[in-house]
Amino acid sequence: MKKQTWSIQCVLFLATIVLASCQKQNDLTGSSGSNVQPRALLTDTLTGKYGNGFFLINEGWYGHGTGEVSFYRRSTGTKSDGIFKKENPGKNLNPATSTLEFATIFDNKLYLVSKVGGPVVVTDPVTLVETGRIAAAGGNDWRAFAGVDNTHGLISSHTGVFPVSLPGLTLGTRISGITGEVGDMVRSGNYVFVLSQSAGVVVLNASTYAIVKTIGGMAVAFARTSDGTVWAAGGTSLLKINPTTLDTATVHLPFTANNTWFAWHPGSITASTAENAVFIAANGTFSGGTAIYKYVVGTPSSLSAPFITIAGGKELYGAGIGYDPAFNQLIVTTVQSGFGTNYGVNDLVFYNAGTGALVSDLGYSGYYFPAIPVFH
Repeated sequence: MKKQTWSIQCVLFLATIVLASCQKQNDLTGSSGSNVQPRALLTDTLTGKYGNGFFLINEGWYGHGTGEVSFYRRSTGTKSDGIFKKENPGKNLNPATSTLEFATIFDNKLYLVSKVGGPVVVTDPVTLVETGRIAAAGGNDWRAFAGVDNTHGLISSHTGVFPVSLPGLTLGTRISGITGEVGDMVRSGNYVFVLSQSAGVVVLNASTYAIVKTIGGMAVAFARTSDGTVWAAGGTSLLKINPTTLDTATVHLPFTANNTWFAWHPGSITASTAENAVFIAANGTFSGGTAIYKYVVGTPSSLSAPFITIAGGKELYGAGIGYDPAFNQLIVTTVQSGFGTNYGVNDLVFYNAGTGALVSDLGYSGYYFPAIPVFH
């Protein structure tokens, strides 16, 4: 029997789906409903239609349609929704039962990756116009994309990792030695680091894809600090991996880093580019957490208390955290705690990544189920 892939909403939402389905879906235009004053409008150096800001990748309301892409515009402090469909008339991310769960920008392309039979779609990251895709199919169950070089990439899935030729998106044969569900991936130096449900961190030679090393017990990945160091976590350990020697060291976490394999979403871990620091959320087994920790490398005491505690009545959803290098901010996505219609209450929260101070909060309504923020 084919293994069913679940989304978090599918697991937590089923018990109250009748209630939620009776609730009219809110207008998906994004509204400011925060008690925090809007921050001063910011600009950056990237121009173009979708240059000055960042993307929010949304799962979508399972069973009611696919996920979609939103864009937060720095110059106005507002959010635009459904921009993939808007910029690509006649195209979609169907089937409606698929879940848009991951995206990344690599080599000036935005890769959108869907679970549960959905497609992998490539767009221009400034215009959002589609430039290629791996078509949706019932046997597909993708997780993430990682670029290796300008002609090679990897796509993870519920059955392992597949090489893909770029830019034509031609899939190769599944990489030998990696089986079962695979999620996040990152390249650093001469290696690609892959998170496997069964094996933990699997390190691949970036040229041959041969397995070089396996590190068991890891459940959350990956962050990469400016020096190329790769970070993962599992149990009560934050793992540091040297990208050259593959030597490892661990730092004790004051909480358990739980996996999300049953309802996979990208790892709730990211790194600063302004300082040598890693951010990681203290999530439940497949539901969102309320605390975000910051490890300042070399200072274990920095983990003695949460760096950020989410406002009462709210919790992280999806990856929940992302680092915006252009403004040294931690971007946090939350929903209202609880079930059913609580999932229609969203906040996009901005924190100073150096101090943890709240910068602003954009509240909005609708069943988006945010998966991950993506930055230029």
